[in-house]
Amino acid sequence: MLDIGYALSRRFPDPPQTDYRTADVRTLRHDLFCGDIYLADTDTDRELSTAWGWVPVLDFAWALCDIVEELDRDPLGSRSPGPHHAALDFTESAELLRFTRRFGWVEITADWTPDGEEPLSFSHGALRREARDFLHDLVADLSDLHEDLAANPAVHVLTSRFPRVP
Repeated sequence: MLDIGYALSRRFPDPPQTDYRTADVRTLRHDLFCGDIYLADTDTDRELSTAWGWVPVLDFAWALCDIVEELDRDPLGSRSPGPHHAALDFTESAELLRFTRRFGWVEITADWTPDGEEPLSFSHGALRREARDFLHDLVADLSDLHEDLAANPAVHVLTSRFPRVP
């Protein structure tokens, strides 16, 4: 089973003058909510995680949802042998989180892990569901911390673009 999570950084707090209600997309994606993320396979007790403290976690959630959709563009869907590739780059470094879809399964690897380490592997459906749940849970958590964020139009567009999957 896939678990996606985050921890906000205390070393990189949001600027105190931030108006979360009117923050633009660039600010939301790159300048706020820094911390670390992880993707874990709870069945095998393995995970890919960052420990840098500066990853914009909302941007990560947003990009992950985009990547899941990008991996699903083949009209054959889960019958497609692929491979279909996508990568999530961390803008402040050269590190990449790499996704490879074959048939209905997605393998996830990270540039910063040791060579030869087995990739995490999940069904595409599970990855889609968990990525969207992570996005919605993250937005709810951040809105609890910053009430005005819930009124930001860009956040409304984002959550409506990627609704939860039953």
